[in-house]
Amino acid sequence: MAGAKTTILLSIPLVIVGFLLSRAPFTMTSIPPTKPWADGPMKLITTPQFLTKKTDIFTSGSTHMALLHNSILRGYNSIILQAPHILDQDKADFVGYCLTWYKFVKSHHDDEEETLFTKIEDLLQDKTVFEDTHKEHEAFLAGLAEFHKYLSGLSTPADYSGEELLRIMGTFHAPFESHFHSEIETISKLSDHPNAPKEGTPENAAASATFKAWGKSTVTKAGVTDVVPFFLLNLDRTVEEGMWVNWPPIPAPIKWGLINLAGAFHSGWWKFTSCDAAGQPKELWALRAAEIKAERDADAKA
Repeated sequence: MAGAKTTILLSIPLVIVGFLLSRAPFTMTSIPPTKPWADGPMKLITTPQFLTKKTDIFTSGSTHMALLHNSILRGYNSIILQAPHILDQDKADFVGYCLTWYKFVKSHHDDEEETLFTKIEDLLQDKTVFEDTHKEHEAFLAGLAEFHKYLSGLSTPADYSGEELLRIMGTFHAPFESHFHSEIETISKLSDHPNAPKEGTPENAAASATFKAWGKSTVTKAGVTDVVPFFLLNLDRTVEEGMWVNWPPIPAPIKWGLINLAGAFHSGWWKFTSCDAAGQPKELWALRAAEIKAERDADAKA
């Protein structure tokens, strides 16, 4: 009897892992994009490090921020391109995907304001360096809040309207795009600030550690089973001549687990992402699904 109980107890983790793996993003079919993809309509950011080849802390810091921003921007583009084409059976998953994008953006904004910007201001002994950035944040927050209010307030996913979501996104598109680009330029230019720490100094090492620590925590603290998979599944590892194929710099098994095990909890949401589990651009699900449905409807009428 004891042996049977032991066998059952040992089998439970295997069953759970098997269930999660059956829902993991790496099992999803991925087709290279042939239709409009998530590199527009909102323009993506070219990283300062790719442009300048500089490696100082502010060029590196702004580059890593640009990579994170590009995941958010691809998320935005994947939403706006697919929003009008969501089939009834996909509405619940799409609403979950959109709300995860909102959570990502809101957490990122709050973490910048409460932590990163303050530390950089203290480092440079200058409270003015992010004055324009604070104003830029305010310019899109109302529209972002309306985005969240609409989606979270739906009585049922069946009430989802692509037309209404596009209307709301149009209210903050311009300031959102402008800010996500200008913030990168603001941070990269801090390398020329008179109080910027010099290479090889303890202050420079401390500042570098600050950037790295913030970068490691900012996404995971937002949500391991939702925001982290969203972030990683909207990272294009082919960009800039493959320069960022191994970014973020976390061990491959851990990255795989974050995508495929953590991602399995909301597996239905990730069909809408711009990239697959290997970081390769993929056909946007709703565009493909709508095309297939139209072809089937046409065949049925023939």
